[in-house]
Amino acid sequence: MLELVEFLVKSLVDQPDRVTVEEVRRGDTVVYRVQPDPADVGKLIGRQGRVANAIRQVVQSAASAHQLRAVVDIGTSSRTGWERRGPRD
Repeated sequence: MLELVEFLVKSLVDQPDRVTVEEVRRGDTVVYRVQPDPADVGKLIGRQGRVANAIRQVVQSAASAHQLRAVVDIGTSSRTGWERRGPRD
């Protein structure tokens, strides 16, 4: 599913070579941390979060086929606190 997230995100941004996607597994939950170029964050979020929600829905649908839960976190490399964040148990 990492490849799916990378494909979706890199297809939407102007600078796909500056996108990094990290996968972190926590039990039956997979967290995808997407770090685009700061200029591309708005393209991934979209108006009222519609693009981000669409990405999350597609990834969650793919994850449910494997009996997993997926979380997509979109941010920038300067964002802090990811180690403390994540799905609530």
